[in-house]
Amino acid sequence: MQSSPTPSLIHVALVEDDVHFQNAIVTAISASPDIRLMSLASTRAQGLQSLEKAPADVLLVDLGLPDGSGIDVIRAAHTLWPTCAVMVCTAFGDEAHVLQSIEAGASGYLLKDSEPENMLHEIRSLHGGGSPISPLIARQILMRFRAAPSPAPAAVPAAAPAQPGGEQAMLSSREKEVLELITKGFTADEIARLMQVSQHTVQTYVRRIYSKLNVNSRAEAIYEARHQGILAS
Repeated sequence: MQSSPTPSLIHVALVEDDVHFQNAIVTAISASPDIRLMSLASTRAQGLQSLEKAPADVLLVDLGLPDGSGIDVIRAAHTLWPTCAVMVCTAFGDEAHVLQSIEAGASGYLLKDSEPENMLHEIRSLHGGGSPISPLIARQILMRFRAAPSPAPAAVPAAAPAQPGGEQAMLSSREKEVLELITKGFTADEIARLMQVSQHTVQTYVRRIYSKLNVNSRAEAIYEARHQGILAS
């Protein structure tokens, strides 16, 4: 009796400098019968070089690479690997990075808060024609379009922009400093080293920021802070 045919492999290229996240993805892929890792790069330069090889089916790209932006790799892949589906896996959840990635050619955008096993599901979804997007990113995109101004009648003068909720959240100078570092993609451990405080202290600042902005995540905090004018857009 003949065995059923082996399902076609999904060939994946990974551009990621975070060693822990990189290892987790590589381990998960190695245990998956239908996904194979074709190439692994840790920098922008290596990522661009990997595009000189045979095209992958799915390209996973981090944005904050040590020698530049992963968006450059996305743009190049869009040209060199036109049939490859690109998914961003990053800590950057701000609007600018999201829109730039989509404009460059990304079809999916995930924050680094998923288990490796879930990432495999998203890879299969992307390869199957889906567009996996973290719920917080999807919400942010929806809020952007919902907040887009409607055309006003010519006879009605434009009103001055109002702050959401009527008031700006009052953050301390240290809380603003932490928020700015979060916006740049630094982890709690990295922020602690930069500010020369304990990681527990950083987490306390983060909880206060979330509480004052009435949010529950980095992406929401960055969006709300920019929306209120606490951070530059």
